[in-house]
Amino acid sequence: MEVNHYLADRLEEVLINGKWISNTNFKEQLLTLSWTQAVQKIESCNTIADLTFHINYYIAGLISVLNGGALDIRDTYSFDAPPITSEQDWEDLVNKFYLDAEVFIEQVRNMTTEEIRSDFVDKKYGTYWKNIDAIIEHCYYHLGQIVLLRKRLH
Repeated sequence: MEVNHYLADRLEEVLINGKWISNTNFKEQLLTLSWTQAVQKIESCNTIADLTFHINYYIAGLISVLNGGALDIRDTYSFDAPPITSEQDWEDLVNKFYLDAEVFIEQVRNMTTEEIRSDFVDKKYGTYWKNIDAIIEHCYYHLGQIVLLRKRLH
């Protein structure tokens, strides 16, 4: 299997339709949540809406880079989500998440092995491969949090 297909399949697994690693994925976890559940604060944890925004922030940033743009994302802004005050706000966030996930997966699937092994923006950030792999791991980390938060929802 080519590395681009391998990485795209891993992204698709965690974001859209997989069950192999965690027996769930983002789409499955977000699909049945109401906006009030998504913004429900549990102790000092981030909300599910916050985590959804956070993951999409990084995906959207990488989409921009893969489209030839600058690396404009900063950790300090990754939780600066607009308030969710209605079902429409939640649906808009989830729809943007799904759309960006699908775009990102397709971009990775269309990369060449040479592109994936090349330096990401600046040599200090490692390769595209390292950064795409980091996104996959980051997604699983926060997916686990979402699963646990859902179990605590009232």
